[in-house]
Amino acid sequence: MSSARPFRVGVTIHPQQCTIQELRDAWRRVDALGVDSIWFWDHFFPLYGNPNGNHFECWSLLAAAAIDTRAPQIGPMVTCVGYRNPDLLASIAATVDQLSGGRLVFGLGAGWFERDYAEYGYEFGETRDRVRLLKEALPRIKRRIEKLRPGPAGPMPILIAGRGEKVMLRLVAEHAHMWNAIGSADEYARKSAVLDEWCRRIGRDPGEIERTANVGGLGPKAIDEWLKAGLQHFVLRIAHPFDTSEVARILKVRDS
Repeated sequence: MSSARPFRVGVTIHPQQCTIQELRDAWRRVDALGVDSIWFWDHFFPLYGNPNGNHFECWSLLAAAAIDTRAPQIGPMVTCVGYRNPDLLASIAATVDQLSGGRLVFGLGAGWFERDYAEYGYEFGETRDRVRLLKEALPRIKRRIEKLRPGPAGPMPILIAGRGEKVMLRLVAEHAHMWNAIGSADEYARKSAVLDEWCRRIGRDPGEIERTANVGGLGPKAIDEWLKAGLQHFVLRIAHPFDTSEVARILKVRDS
């Protein structure tokens, strides 16, 4: 049975093709359902649908949700290190963590959506350039968090999203408390084993890193497959008009 193993359930709310009031209504509804985490992606333009439709900024939404929700965790899924100075990003995150009462997960990634970079004047470069930027930003972010006053209100765990086996998963092993990836359950299990190996190489307990993934279309069989792959924290996606029926169904399985 799926419920034989405990797991957590979060929701990424797509902040596009809607009004701000519809977004607020969506995060309040999933919060009332009892999700474990609420996330927003960090982009400047819609990823699908009308390319010039409504779109809202990630950290502004997180500041509002920090005050407006009670879910155990909120965070960006994930913030791109190329869009903001790393020290500034640390300061923003710590302030949102204070607003939330210590519930922020600092989700970080290398970035991939070229339009964001092109229209906002950031250097897109190659994948390796963006990964290198993340590698350089992580120590800076951690140093700045140490210096901030008052700093975060809670533990502010770092989540890193990525699947690259040579660099990204090593960065997860070195810096992160949570890991996120997309793909099939089989692929996830394989990448998770690579992450375990990186942890062993650097002398870290792999059990210190919570395994999260962006998933959907979850019947009982799929839930079991993901749990067998080592997933601990299911992150569901909801898009306008923000139907929460699948979220409610998975929460029932979590609680059974």
